[in-house]
Amino acid sequence: MKKIALTVLTGLLLATGMAHAADEGKLLVRARLINVDPDVKSNLNGLDVKSKTAPELDFTYFITKNIGAELILGTARHEVTLNGQGIGKVSHLPPTVTVQYHFLPEATVRPYVGAGLNYTRFYNIKLADGTLTVDKNSFGGALQAGVDFKVGQNSYINLDVKKLYISTDVKSTSTGTKVTKLDIDPLVFGIGYGMRF
Repeated sequence: MKKIALTVLTGLLLATGMAHAADEGKLLVRARLINVDPDVKSNLNGLDVKSKTAPELDFTYFITKNIGAELILGTARHEVTLNGQGIGKVSHLPPTVTVQYHFLPEATVRPYVGAGLNYTRFYNIKLADGTLTVDKNSFGGALQAGVDFKVGQNSYINLDVKKLYISTDVKSTSTGTKVTKLDIDPLVFGIGYGMRF
């Protein structure tokens, strides 16, 4: 009788755990505070893009327990300098899609890695009193690693780092002549809070 009761109890606990995991839903929505830290490369010595802290919103849809697809949305405005002197500012919107692998999808601590693509749109470009501009579109790769800490039934604290590959051409506004290629390639560090639906 004890064995039967133990078997039934074990079955109930397993079923409860499976139902709890299923209750988490397939969509994870996070709000993050990120720091965008450019790794600048250019043929023009002394050209730099300063780091910036900004908000970010992302949506992860779980295709399976282990595999998710994430859409990352955020925008930031960066100061551009030449030999340490400010020459203007530029804003960018880099929507990014990554496919992630979640190693421990039902644990309290849930690490993941991802890879994908970003499309960056530059706007509100104000450089060198209007004499310089940049190409408005950039396509590049994206790498990602992070971890979700489960803190409630459907809530999480998130730590995340991404490497985005962003490249554009700096041009003369009047002639359209290319002045230099500019690789921004930032590391993006984030901390956030998520809810799963």
